[in-house]
Amino acid sequence: MLDTETKRRIDTARDILVGKLPDPKGQVEQITIALTYKFMDDMDARSEELGGERTFFDGDFQKYGWARLIRGGLGGHEMLGLYSEAITKMPENPGIPPLFRDIFKNAYLPYRDPETLRAFLKVIDEFEYDHSERLGDAFEYLLSVLGSQGDAGQFRTPRHIIDFIVSIVDPKKDETVLDPACGTAGFLISSYKHVLQANADRDGNSTLTPDDRQRLADNFRGYDISPDMVRLSLVNMYLHGFPDPQVHEYDTLTSEDRWNERADVILANPPFMSPKGGIRPHNRFSVQSSRSEVLFVDYIAEHLTANGRAGVIVPEGIVFQTQTAYRQLRRMLLSDSLIAVISLPGGVFNPYSGVKTSVLVLDKALATRSDDIAFFTVDNDGLGLGAQRRPIDRNDLPQVLAEVREFMRRIRERDAIDDYSPAFGHVVSKELILRDPECTLSGARYRTVGARSSQYPVVSLGEVAEVIAGQSPPGESYNETGTGLPFYQGKVAFGPVFLGPPLRWTTEPQRVAEPGDILMSVRAPVGPVNVTNHRICIGRGLAAIRPDAGRLVPEFGFYVLRSIENQITGNLGAAFASINRADIEKIEIPLPPLHVQQELVNELRDYQRLIDGARAIVDHYRPRIPVDYRWPVVRVGNADLFAIESGGTPRTDVAEYWGGSIPWATLIDLPSSDFVSQITSTARTLTERGLAESSATLLPEGTVVVSTRATIGRVGIARVPLATNQGFKNVIIRDSVEVNRAYVAFALKNLVPTMVAWATGGTFKELSRAKFAELEIPLPPIEVQEAIVSEIGVETQLVASNREAITRFEERIASALSRLWGASLEVSA
Repeated sequence: MLDTETKRRIDTARDILVGKLPDPKGQVEQITIALTYKFMDDMDARSEELGGERTFFDGDFQKYGWARLIRGGLGGHEMLGLYSEAITKMPENPGIPPLFRDIFKNAYLPYRDPETLRAFLKVIDEFEYDHSERLGDAFEYLLSVLGSQGDAGQFRTPRHIIDFIVSIVDPKKDETVLDPACGTAGFLISSYKHVLQANADRDGNSTLTPDDRQRLADNFRGYDISPDMVRLSLVNMYLHGFPDPQVHEYDTLTSEDRWNERADVILANPPFMSPKGGIRPHNRFSVQSSRSEVLFVDYIAEHLTANGRAGVIVPEGIVFQTQTAYRQLRRMLLSDSLIAVISLPGGVFNPYSGVKTSVLVLDKALATRSDDIAFFTVDNDGLGLGAQRRPIDRNDLPQVLAEVREFMRRIRERDAIDDYSPAFGHVVSKELILRDPECTLSGARYRTVGARSSQYPVVSLGEVAEVIAGQSPPGESYNETGTGLPFYQGKVAFGPVFLGPPLRWTTEPQRVAEPGDILMSVRAPVGPVNVTNHRICIGRGLAAIRPDAGRLVPEFGFYVLRSIENQITGNLGAAFASINRADIEKIEIPLPPLHVQQELVNELRDYQRLIDGARAIVDHYRPRIPVDYRWPVVRVGNADLFAIESGGTPRTDVAEYWGGSIPWATLIDLPSSDFVSQITSTARTLTERGLAESSATLLPEGTVVVSTRATIGRVGIARVPLATNQGFKNVIIRDSVEVNRAYVAFALKNLVPTMVAWATGGTFKELSRAKFAELEIPLPPIEVQEAIVSEIGVETQLVASNREAITRFEERIASALSRLWGASLEVSA
């Protein structure tokens, strides 16, 4: 795990460079070069300490040693000239191995400002090479700024998704592992860690022999077309324990030089984008195509050994596209190696891309034993699917991992799968898929939407409604002045039931939805529904479903479709999902008599009104202090009333520091951004030694903790003695006779806008201790403070009751709909 101090140094180095080098990729390259330079000198120093000799900075290159560069009394321009010359000439250094020559290949200094370089190298000088996991993780953090899409359609794969896929494929110590589009080598490093963990005893000691370790290091290799990515992956692997990493600059799709090499395990997130005009591959691929995603999957399937396994992230075009090459590829996978398809949430690559992806799990040995394919759907991966990707409390990955492993176990041991009922998936026979002319790899396509156990007739939507595909108005016919018909393009304005206000209008509507029409989002995402109660123009992202008044009540149709919207799918392109009118018409729903439909609508309306009212309270309530201008005002830095303590983080690579009895709070322990948290326990704990040998401080019960770094303004009250990390300023109440701790917490919560405005820094802003001490809070008499706290307590209880009401009435709606489908749902009394 990345320690906070190392992270701070990397952020500082980037902040220094950003004025001269705004491109994140350029910043990463310069930090990589400088760190490697510093580490080579560190290794020389270590060699001398052990009685050896310097090798990296010896002979003609001795003049470039780090000590002379930093502490040689050089003037600004002398330092700039020496450093620039050193990194340019380093590939000629006979004392460094090929790995380091590759890192410095074509290196240069892209700016000529001595002060910027001096400040930058001063930060780099704070790093020390110790070949530890801490530094490897620090480099992974540095690489995370390269998450944006590259020219070839690369995306940085989130670490937890990489680890999830590696756990499924389960590489072994004696197997060769390949990533043919390795980027920064995330899959290779995760696989290496996986093997190390699998070969450790109960005490965590490795059971690998020296020969095992040598073979293990030799068994991992990667290819990438970009020399910059090769450079970064070499450093990344070296810092994670590979003495001689095998990463090659290689065009996997057009070169034949390594075509005959095979691997036992292949793991990859290949580029999703094909260049204009497509790829021009050689003719040895089984599937002829110019699309990069098709060719990469073909390459991976063909380059597995006889019992090889693979996990590959693919855009949903691989799953759904109907062109010949895609169909051929899917048929080849079904006959040769595919055993499972895992649909990932559409926001996994946010904020860099909303592209929808799946994971193909290939296993040549198991594929010959199974007549079935397992399909799984991950709805939540532990992070919100918006641009910020904040942690949430819903994570399907552990359960899906367990279910995939169980499916594979049953195939491996030839156990029956008749009673296999995964919560996040289902099994489909290969024969059924192959009968489909498109051979689509969508599990939902082979599962009836809805349940046929309903007591009512089941009809297709096209039998009881007209479906109207949206069409956007031409050219410049939009306006924001309210002229013409309101225009809606997608689900942005969807409300709980009815459509919200428009943002644009048009005088040239092409497709019109009438009041009472059900609207369905048909493009990224597919399935969400709403009802319009006014006449509107709909664009290509929507379809209008116009119920037959004599057969389908509009709101009934809405609620039924809402209940199955997560199961509605369609054809997906390489960039986004979509569903066409014909497939919407095929959706099957139960159809009770009109009076039963209306009765259900009336019931659900009542529940929805209660939900809307409760949600208005929950969404709009904020604890406020009604300030009287006559109250005295005190600063948080007032030493008579308060003491401010910072937090700290023990070294994460020392196991003896962790898992003790001392709670250690981080942001995850203060989940609410709107309320004051009551901290009674924490996700992680420290030992006495971890506390003593770090800058962390044991805070007394009643301390008010405030997050002041990156996420600023979360406030909590410690209900047990605890420590925190560096991201907090902690206020200890010294005078409990004059000050109520809960009042102070609410008062600080009211000052969050001020904290945010005063915070400084680059990517991750922080409120300094000095500025935090300047915060001013009104301090009425203690009895007034207590009355305010009591009133806020009553209000927050009311809000909590409304949260419970929302959950309860949502369950009531789900229960009513499940009865309609013929299922049952227990609702708590």
